[in-house]
Amino acid sequence: MDTLLAPPPAPDESRSLLERPLVAAHRGASGYRPEHTLEAYRTAIRMGADDIEVDLVPTADGVLVARHESELSRTTDVERVPRFARRHRVASVDGKTVRGWFTEDFTLDEVKRLTARERKARLRVSNTLYDGREGVPTLDEVLAMATAEGLRRGRPVGILLELKNPSHFAALGLGLVDPLLAALRRHDLDRPDSPVTIMAFETRVLRELASRSRVPRVQLLGAAHRTPRDLRGSAEARTYAELATPEGLAWVGRYAHGVGPTKELVLPVGDDGAHEAVTPLVRDAHRLGLTLQVWTLRAENRFLPPALRAGDDAVPLGDMSGEVTAFLRAGVDRVITDHPDIAVAARDAFAAASAQRRRQQAR
Repeated sequence: MDTLLAPPPAPDESRSLLERPLVAAHRGASGYRPEHTLEAYRTAIRMGADDIEVDLVPTADGVLVARHESELSRTTDVERVPRFARRHRVASVDGKTVRGWFTEDFTLDEVKRLTARERKARLRVSNTLYDGREGVPTLDEVLAMATAEGLRRGRPVGILLELKNPSHFAALGLGLVDPLLAALRRHDLDRPDSPVTIMAFETRVLRELASRSRVPRVQLLGAAHRTPRDLRGSAEARTYAELATPEGLAWVGRYAHGVGPTKELVLPVGDDGAHEAVTPLVRDAHRLGLTLQVWTLRAENRFLPPALRAGDDAVPLGDMSGEVTAFLRAGVDRVITDHPDIAVAARDAFAAASAQRRRQQAR
């Protein structure tokens, strides 16, 4: 669905593989609504986001629901439901000790008894006004909503589906691939021109999907020193830094269409609090025909490089537009953000300025 071959870049910017870089709403418009609610997704679409990003975890009966992780207390009212008090436990998730309530211990019917709430309540106080208004959506519900919104607005709504902790859930007998493919096929979305893209930090689940599905796939890249969970201790072990090299990208290109690095792998921040020079990652990915999307851009000072902050308080919004522009100049194909309205405006302004420069150069 993306148009390739953008015009030549200005001297101070690299070229995206797409005619127009895309804006994806991270967990919906999570800067304005509790994350992973249907209203968060709809708000992002109204703001002009090209895509919505959706994390998927399973219930005990194998239904995929939209949550950033399977632990429920940070984003729902589960701890306030007396009947579920005994479900509280300590779990090991990908080597980390986690306490709480977990989707894999609840049937879909039980999950549907919960209501969503704001994860970052102290940072995003206004979002808490929407606590308790919605429940936890299933993948089917998200796909149906996105299709309906696309028809209503006369444009496709892209859907980035991230499979969370696939090795962990597979060990519990709750594999993610089969229910994912079943849902995509119910909605006629398992096709090469699908608006859906499947993402994961692990590699094997994407390699399996390469042989079973026709939808695009993106290998996510985390902190440079870490190794994907499924590769640890194996003959194929590679850190994310190694996957970001030309050799690593060539390996990724065997099963994926793109990469999604954390933003520091593209634009590191120096000791002075400003962005340093862009790394070779964008160039190297593009040379192999891999698109590149960067995550996660957030407007609050807490998440911005010091040079782009508005004061010392963590809560106020700083210059996220400047950060978006910096990544667009680096040539990224998509930015993933909690604040899609700011990113859309920055992207459109960047495109207009680039077009103006090209017109001047052509005179």
